[in-house]
Amino acid sequence: MSDNPPDPPAATQVFNDHRELLFSIVYNMLGSVADTEDVLQETWLSWDTRTQAPSAEPIDNPRAYLVRIAVNRALSHQATISRRRETYVGPWLPEPLVGPLADTAAPDDASDAAVRAESVSMALLVVLETLTPLERGVFVLHEVFGYAHTEIAEILGRSPSAIRQLAHRAREHVHARRPRYEPDPQVRQQVTERFLAAALGGDLDALLQILAPEVTLWGDGGGKGAGGLRPLYGRDKVARLLAAVAPGSGKGLDIAYRSVNGDPSAVLFAGDTPFAVLVLDLTPDGNQVCGIYAVANPDKLSHVD
Repeated sequence: MSDNPPDPPAATQVFNDHRELLFSIVYNMLGSVADTEDVLQETWLSWDTRTQAPSAEPIDNPRAYLVRIAVNRALSHQATISRRRETYVGPWLPEPLVGPLADTAAPDDASDAAVRAESVSMALLVVLETLTPLERGVFVLHEVFGYAHTEIAEILGRSPSAIRQLAHRAREHVHARRPRYEPDPQVRQQVTERFLAAALGGDLDALLQILAPEVTLWGDGGGKGAGGLRPLYGRDKVARLLAAVAPGSGKGLDIAYRSVNGDPSAVLFAGDTPFAVLVLDLTPDGNQVCGIYAVANPDKLSHVD
């Protein structure tokens, strides 16, 4: 019997052990599954090259090393993503992460990181779009994943004091636009069901009751699906548009209630093809809808089933 210690885990296994965390962090920084997968592929190639180098020193903390690579790769993608957004048709919304509701059985592919990833809500992702890339990275690492300022400083190659300033600025910006509250999931699903019944039924009075005065409708079709050229603001305008358009555009669609970025939401299907993902943001009391996020760009629904 050999006295040699067992071989360390293969580079592939170590990477796979951390893949879900990496996906979650990068997705919350970029809001795009395709871009996140690109960053993870680059991270894997860098990790594999580093671990296979004959003269490479052992990596004491693979998790920290991989997170550092992934975060900085994500930041380097921001310029390309920003240029792409400049030519995007209509409002841009984050690509939804769709999974089963918490009280339903998980699908066979629920092990996929895109389904199980820890993600902030669609509404918060929209607010994060207004931060600088560095502010967003710091906010995600500190507020969502609990990294200390000193750890983030090492990841980004900046001083702890600079990170604290970025974190403070980002937190103030986010909280001014998105107060801390989380509606009860059951309430959210009930409101979603009521909203869809009113919209698809063309019930203007019911819509005026369920919509908050300051409601905003974002319709992301990307020029390929149903959506507007700009967000629509105000209860009267949103209600009248929905009452006029939704009954016709929604005719023959099937509704499935799913978890979207962690919140009970609705997925509309035309046969077996996803037509749109609908996410509602509620007022703090949970009684009215203050944000409607409708993603109908088929490119962003390709992984929805």
